[in-house]
Amino acid sequence: MTRIRLGMVGGGKDAFIGAVHRIAARIDGEFDLVAGALSSTPEKSRDSGAALGLDPDRCYGSFEEMAEAEANREGGIEAVAIVTPNHVHGPAAAAFLRRGIHVICDKPLTATMAQAAELEAAIRQSDALFILTHNYTGYPMIRQARAMIEAGDLGQVRVVQVEYAQDWLTEASETTGTNKQAEWRTDPERSGAGGSIGDIGTHAYNLACFVTGLTVEKLSADLQSFVPGRRVDDNAHVMLRFGGGARGMLWCSQVAPGNENGLRLRVYGEKGGLEWAQEDPNYLWFTPFGEPKRLLTRRGAGATDAANAVSRTPGGHPEGYLEGFANIYAGAAQAIRAAQAGQRDPVLDILPGLEEGLAGMRFIDACVRSAREDAAWVTP
Repeated sequence: MTRIRLGMVGGGKDAFIGAVHRIAARIDGEFDLVAGALSSTPEKSRDSGAALGLDPDRCYGSFEEMAEAEANREGGIEAVAIVTPNHVHGPAAAAFLRRGIHVICDKPLTATMAQAAELEAAIRQSDALFILTHNYTGYPMIRQARAMIEAGDLGQVRVVQVEYAQDWLTEASETTGTNKQAEWRTDPERSGAGGSIGDIGTHAYNLACFVTGLTVEKLSADLQSFVPGRRVDDNAHVMLRFGGGARGMLWCSQVAPGNENGLRLRVYGEKGGLEWAQEDPNYLWFTPFGEPKRLLTRRGAGATDAANAVSRTPGGHPEGYLEGFANIYAGAAQAIRAAQAGQRDPVLDILPGLEEGLAGMRFIDACVRSAREDAAWVTP
């Protein structure tokens, strides 16, 4: 079986997430990176392409040029990964979707609700697939937690607590001129209206909904920009009301010293509770009410088929961030191959896509609206 020919928009020199996507795409040998518009200028794009060993003729100065050329090229790309700042997601994805090229896009969906509406139209009008890399849904023990809740192991869900805490923006890193990630992620023209809620809050929100299967009906958000002069939020506390009566709270912060990537989820139902932490992802704590805590491990006793299906190594050999990310790419490859054969693969039922992207955008918009009204309850 030949590898899927992959292009990339963004992800050039000094871009953290581009390298992660490339590693994730390579882990299972399903993709071959053959083309790219890797930076915002033709010169930087060519330099980045050369560093990756790409054919100079397939290192493009813009995503528009790349989409047109690859669509008309014999042996052109079959899929593209979009790993740019948020404001480029929509127009770049649409350019490839219009030409029937499958899209694997970093989150959030876009920078603005208007862009999201335009991209939604492009996705619905295209026969190509659109997959959003909410990568934490790829962890085996997250799939385990989802399967356990679906099976009724917790009974009716009552309480959902999710948090994502970092400390890398505790100071005004965006003003030093040396941190490109901080510069664009705190620039509302490129990131959108959400700072921490758009960057990491959407991950927490997506994870809570993915695992529980619940939908948020109302939320109340208190957003802060603690660093003087910062134009987007760097900390948020959000109260959540789920359909069915469950209640939740989401905290995201990028100004919490001592936290690196502290994504944590706790779910409590009438029959028991689950606890999971991203920095120790091979473990899931399960506590049936009135019984001792049980430690469930990846590939260990009690592991579900859903978890084992996305595990690569025997239990006790740690798998983490890159493998979880790779599970999104492996699922994408499976769905793309099925689409090329004129079929729909059921893996699309679990892969994040348009609906999850729109939910994330509604979450950001609702948080901003609520905060402007002194944490009023609003509908996402």
